[in-house]
Amino acid sequence: MDAVELARKLQEEATCSICLDYFTDPVMTACGHNFCRECIQMSWEKGRGKKGRRKRRGSFPCPECREMSPQRNLRPNRLLTKVAEMARQHPSLQKRDLCKTHQELLKLFCQEDQSPICVVCRESRDHRLHTVLPLDEAIQEYKLKLEENMKHLRDEITKNEKLQTKEDQTLKEWQEKVKYRRERILVEFEKMGLFLAEEEKRLLQALKKEEDETAEKLQENKALLDQQSHSLETLLLELEDKNEHSALQMLQDMKDPLVSLKMQYPEAIPTVLKTVCRVPGQIEMLKSFLEDVVPDAETAYPHLLLYESRQRCYLSSPALEGSLRTQDRFLAYPCVVGQKTFSSGRHYWEVGMNLTGDALWALGVCRDNVSRRDRVPKSPENGFWVVQLSKGKKYLPSVAASPPFTLTEPPSHVGIFLDYEAGDVSFYSVSDGSHLHTYSQAAFSGPLQPFFCLGAPKSGQMVISTVTVWVKG
Repeated sequence: MDAVELARKLQEEATCSICLDYFTDPVMTACGHNFCRECIQMSWEKGRGKKGRRKRRGSFPCPECREMSPQRNLRPNRLLTKVAEMARQHPSLQKRDLCKTHQELLKLFCQEDQSPICVVCRESRDHRLHTVLPLDEAIQEYKLKLEENMKHLRDEITKNEKLQTKEDQTLKEWQEKVKYRRERILVEFEKMGLFLAEEEKRLLQALKKEEDETAEKLQENKALLDQQSHSLETLLLELEDKNEHSALQMLQDMKDPLVSLKMQYPEAIPTVLKTVCRVPGQIEMLKSFLEDVVPDAETAYPHLLLYESRQRCYLSSPALEGSLRTQDRFLAYPCVVGQKTFSSGRHYWEVGMNLTGDALWALGVCRDNVSRRDRVPKSPENGFWVVQLSKGKKYLPSVAASPPFTLTEPPSHVGIFLDYEAGDVSFYSVSDGSHLHTYSQAAFSGPLQPFFCLGAPKSGQMVISTVTVWVKG
């Protein structure tokens, strides 16, 4: 008998016929059969209530041979207890090695169902047509496949570890770059702050020097005029006193009192400030709020021509009677507003100019509901925050309570910066970055639009983004 058959016989001897498991506390009946104590007691308990089963009181049939056996005659089988324990510990008789259906050793492997089977299962209907291998061969194939999978996983782990190392290094390098850039930002802004502080100090000193020099000259002129005024008043008093004398007294002193009078009139001191408010880099900073402002042809004065350079066409045509009566069109002045309306935020745009001859232009912002048919002063009270650009002597001063700020030598490019929440409209010379003028108020009462107003025909051209504007002559 081979080892496998011997092990199977050992398993049969150590198995209870009721629970089909290894014996637990085995006992022997009077007829010589063995059962688990709990199994035989439960079997007899079930048969206690069945009529006609007991031949005499206190006796029960054996589940194997049906011979009657007194319950009190159950004897412990210590030898079978040891055999059952040996079967439990035997590696070839573990439960996982037995077929659950036939209690046979699992010796085969079904490839279709991917599960181990016994020789009885092999002949059953479920597995008869399936491909079956000996369990040892299947285990060898599985081990080979398992080793391949393990190798693949080890390779993936190695690859993943390399990527982890690389990512850690990349993260470290990235953090170093960010740290360096953060330090540079702080250092550069500190340098810029120091530079701006020095530039601010220099401008304030230059302004103070200009103030003191001009004030000193004005004070000297004032002192000279005060002295001459005192001398004239003294001479006038002398003459008035002589005028009261008698004719004989007058004739005794015939000298002309004005012979020694020498008047000095000081030259007029110019009061135009030479110190310019210029913050380095401010124009570049303002350009971060740059808007593509395009004039709205529907609002243009009837004789205002708008030429779009990118489209190579005119946006408006004058002298159309129907278009003269639209409520959005300016009729009092050669004006136009931008297509965009601003009611929040910060906005910046630039305007180029080529003024010729006598001209009085204006640009800035206006409320979206300003009068477009009537001639009204372009002042904040009427909804205009503009600077006037004057070239030549033909300049008519405004009669408004707060007339617009006027530039008699306007730059070729003007930048307009609107800070709606702050209530500021500022104007800058784009060429040198100097500040020209700022309107400040607590708040704006409504939406604003970019505003452009040209002078008479042949007074030049204004360039707004890619649109060139001039008045038809």
